[in-house]
Amino acid sequence: MKLIETLKRMPLILGVAVMATSNCLDASAGKHEPKWIQGSFDNPVIWADVPDPDVIRVGDDFYMVSTTMHLMPGCPVMHSRDLVNWETIGYVFDRLEDNPRYSLEDGTVYGKGQWATSIRYRDGKFYLLFSPNDQPYKSYIYSAENPAGPWKLITRDRHFHDASLLLDDDGKAYVFYGSGNINLCQLNDDLSGVKEGGIDKVVIVQDEECAGLHEGSRVIKHNGKYYAFVISWPSGRPRRQLCYRADNIEGPYEKCVVLQSEFGGFPYVGQGCLVDDADGNWWGMIFQDRGGVGRVLTLNPCTWRDGWPMLGDSEGKVPATVAKRLEKGKSLKVVESDDFNSGKMSILWEWNHNPDNANWSLSDRKGWLSLTAGKVVNNLFVAPNTISQRMTGPGCEGTVKMDVSDMKNGDRAGFAAFNGDTGSVGVEMDNGSKYIVMRNQSVSIGGENHGVTGVEDTEIERVPLDKNIVYFKIKGDFRPGSDMAEFFYSLDGKHWIAIGKPFKMRFDYRRFFMGTRYAIYNYATLAKGGKVYVDWFRHEIAADDEKK
Repeated sequence: MKLIETLKRMPLILGVAVMATSNCLDASAGKHEPKWIQGSFDNPVIWADVPDPDVIRVGDDFYMVSTTMHLMPGCPVMHSRDLVNWETIGYVFDRLEDNPRYSLEDGTVYGKGQWATSIRYRDGKFYLLFSPNDQPYKSYIYSAENPAGPWKLITRDRHFHDASLLLDDDGKAYVFYGSGNINLCQLNDDLSGVKEGGIDKVVIVQDEECAGLHEGSRVIKHNGKYYAFVISWPSGRPRRQLCYRADNIEGPYEKCVVLQSEFGGFPYVGQGCLVDDADGNWWGMIFQDRGGVGRVLTLNPCTWRDGWPMLGDSEGKVPATVAKRLEKGKSLKVVESDDFNSGKMSILWEWNHNPDNANWSLSDRKGWLSLTAGKVVNNLFVAPNTISQRMTGPGCEGTVKMDVSDMKNGDRAGFAAFNGDTGSVGVEMDNGSKYIVMRNQSVSIGGENHGVTGVEDTEIERVPLDKNIVYFKIKGDFRPGSDMAEFFYSLDGKHWIAIGKPFKMRFDYRRFFMGTRYAIYNYATLAKGGKVYVDWFRHEIAADDEKK
């Protein structure tokens, strides 16, 4: 089958697991009676960066949260009826203010911020918890009656690494957390903080067989037993998904490997959780590291054997295609085009760090997004108001139309495949003249303030520009063995000219810890006040070029 045929029938989604409940909820996900078809989906079910997912079912509705770290707004909440087709319905917070670095002042928070959120539902309310991997080392616990928001902060308390909430059926509340040994901490029943004198102990000991990474807790209660999903990454061996179970929340816990599988040319799939559907079927939403595109999601059938939730097909492998009942007419994406005409941006846009709201607008020029260079900086990685969306596999194309007539000397504006290693095509104004420039940049981050310590910047090609309207395009190829981006410009939006050379996209384990994203930027290197205007952003499935 040709690539384009595969892409057209591939739903892009988001998901993972939590404690199921049969309570119904009249929430804001657009209530309707779904129409169902018997169909199938392909893994990865979301070929885009959706790390650390957690999913719950409330009646017939599924809700999912994921990690967005330094992106704002943060902690997207997604809704689905079938675990395959998802839409973002809101965010938990618009910005974080723990320290000035969240606003790109005195450092950065790349790879920090909101991590590994856990979501649960009880008695008409949603609860979630996350702990920033950053000072101050304290968790956030929020609640909401509507999963689309608004979310209310309940408390800041101890830091809980890779945490999972568990709201027990006796009304008690707990959090499982940790890397290495897995700890159990009892919370106040209303989640207002750690319970004084409550349970606070190690309950799962990392044994010698699980030496190496041992974290990623996701805990449910099923048929009176406690089940904890934890990943194990033994040194020199593939990552795998473990499950621990116990009759008592304090243990003792016994262990089983429930998924150990290669998939799609990559050596492992591991970290996620369990959820059941209203028909009594069980599923495991487990992410896979896939290079430059980031951490993609696989949806795996779950079969209970001897009381263990075994994931995958009959051979315990992640299946490429799965037959499943799907909601008719749904094929929602995790990235979407935007013409900036509605008076608000697509819900899928996220800013790099907290935005400077005084220096962007949708009303300065109706139908355009204006970005004003409000701060003098020396590189893209510390520039305010870079706005981004995910790139998607197996192949994608992003295009922008930009008016650069109000740029100033020293300004840099354009379109990037943005990560710790970034490729970009944009306009640079130097000594009164404009140029289209393609660059490769790689950032170094360190020190007490987690700041940018250096940028390796390579100019690949420079072309004089004598127009004010310019178009940029990025083609991304995330098929196994590729992870390449190509860059183009146009002066009329019809005839495209390749610029520079293909750029190798990488998952940045050292700094960003996320997949590559489309990014639109404008910043000043000499003086504030220069503007660019963006007429539209368009995302398309990549054209079929017959490559396999």
